[in-house]
Amino acid sequence: MATAMGRLQAFHCASSSSKIAGNPALTQPKSALYTPISALRLQPSFSSAFSGQTLTNTPLKLRANAPILKRRSIQAVASDMQAKPTVLVAEKLGEAGLELLRTVANVDCSYNLSQEELCTKISLCDALIVRSGTKVTREVFESSHGRLKVVGRAGVGIDNVDLQAATEFGCLVVNAPTANTVAAAEHGIALMAAMARNIAMADASMKAGKWQRNKYVGVSLVGKTLVVMGFGKVGSEVARRAKGLGMHVIAHDPYAPADRARAIGVDLVSFEEAISSADFISLHMPLTPTTAKIFNDDTFSKMKKGARIVNVARGGVIDEEALVRALDSGIVAQAALDVFTEEPPPKDNKLVQHEKVIVTPHLGASTMEAQEGVAVEIAEAVVGALKGELAATAVNAPMVPAEVLSELAPYVILGEKLGRLAVQLVAGGSGVKTVKVTYASGRASDDLDTRVLRAMIIKGIIEPISSSFVNLVNADYVSKQRGVRISEERVLLDSSPQEPVESIQVQIADVESKFASAISDSGEITVEGKVKDGIPHLSKVGSFNVDVSLEGSVILCRQVDQPGMIGAVGNILGEENVNVNFMSVGRIAPRRQAVMAIGVDDEPSKAALKRIGDVSAIEEFVYLEL
Repeated sequence: MATAMGRLQAFHCASSSSKIAGNPALTQPKSALYTPISALRLQPSFSSAFSGQTLTNTPLKLRANAPILKRRSIQAVASDMQAKPTVLVAEKLGEAGLELLRTVANVDCSYNLSQEELCTKISLCDALIVRSGTKVTREVFESSHGRLKVVGRAGVGIDNVDLQAATEFGCLVVNAPTANTVAAAEHGIALMAAMARNIAMADASMKAGKWQRNKYVGVSLVGKTLVVMGFGKVGSEVARRAKGLGMHVIAHDPYAPADRARAIGVDLVSFEEAISSADFISLHMPLTPTTAKIFNDDTFSKMKKGARIVNVARGGVIDEEALVRALDSGIVAQAALDVFTEEPPPKDNKLVQHEKVIVTPHLGASTMEAQEGVAVEIAEAVVGALKGELAATAVNAPMVPAEVLSELAPYVILGEKLGRLAVQLVAGGSGVKTVKVTYASGRASDDLDTRVLRAMIIKGIIEPISSSFVNLVNADYVSKQRGVRISEERVLLDSSPQEPVESIQVQIADVESKFASAISDSGEITVEGKVKDGIPHLSKVGSFNVDVSLEGSVILCRQVDQPGMIGAVGNILGEENVNVNFMSVGRIAPRRQAVMAIGVDDEPSKAALKRIGDVSAIEEFVYLEL
């Protein structure tokens, strides 16, 4: 029976359903020439995002109870504010970061502000720095009257910042993603060791006046198999340290390059092999719609009895009720948790109270060194943004010329969808290492700005497999961090350059996934697309020519070319009430190999996909969310 490739559902991310917002009124006149790139979403119409709206200045209003100053004093204050921006630091920040900020800005450290107080202060500030405790809502951006230029999140997660509102108001959002990497890895190792040797329980026992040596016999780490789930920055640091402790380390991350793992002596394995062979599991995967509760009853049932789990990543990747059941049944011997689905967890949380669980209150980044490092990293990003420099850690959008985006709008959608499609065909294989993008155009290279296209292709490739936000500023930075090499090539056509791009081809080399071998003899995933009447179309998969709209999601089937195939699959989808918007078949020759591409408006059920896989002439198939 043909099945969807590998553990595709483990790591790929569902498509965004965000709406396009109209351009807001900004305070800088030059903003009228720019449109934020993250306003580009997978929507059929871009008229509102690229309409030529008139942007006006919003005057800075004094509070009603502000003291009346002489005209000369007001001018002096205004002159000083123009010379030196104001940074509001709303939560505690390391002194090294504050000192750096003070070199270029007036720094206002006001902690524990209510939402109302923050909204009152923000209209006098050019930058805002927060940690996780301050909610930067749409109301905050509205209250800034357009003066707020940058929000700095001192840490990695940006759940407390309304990114869409920030983008609409032309405010850059930056974070500090690297400074706490080592701290998080060390905390994971510390929890693993403490769990293995029952340190927390033994300590509590002694503090209660007991001496119970025989009760707290632990297990050794040396010689045990550690599975690292998610081989990003933190995961690879955990692997290095675990190998130093004499552990056998393997990892699962369907998108991590195998050679990067081998460089530190780690083998990448399938999800099933990982969970069935692990003595210890350390979680470092991002929380996406499809990794949410990936460790559930079904996963625990397939694990080696007596395995131990450490989670310093995201609480939501574990079904907490299922973990309680696994602990009670003995499938999981122990767990060490630094993160929870709800933080802080309720007082009656069963895991917090469980005798087989060690818990800490999200301390992954809580070392003095990490705190200082985060302070410096976020201060550098904010200072750079205030100077007008491009920030490599930007998580929403830079500003690019509106006329460029207006012309390239449908090709930007095409590029992102091709990237998203290509990376899902890799799932379960050797990972993404080398990507080649080819643009066919009748325009000379100096008349075609491909930076936006490149960025959105990278976005399509990276975002389904990580929690990274990708945009024009950080696309190359993020791809480099993931170990992905991106190259570009332009094919100059003889045709008249009425349209900026004739076609875009995305090729991922050195792929060992099943679908890659099914559509290519050279171990490559190649997808190509065009824009027809403003709508992105898939025009080629491997060596097979197809023509299918990319407005919805896509089912790709590699099959024997024989009568009745379109009807067989179409009937299955029809019976499941799945609407087909496009269907195309490409083949090598009659009655030989073919690829059928089916565009669907609705997500097929697992039962429907199984029925498609059971069709005897279908050799491989995959459902791709775009």
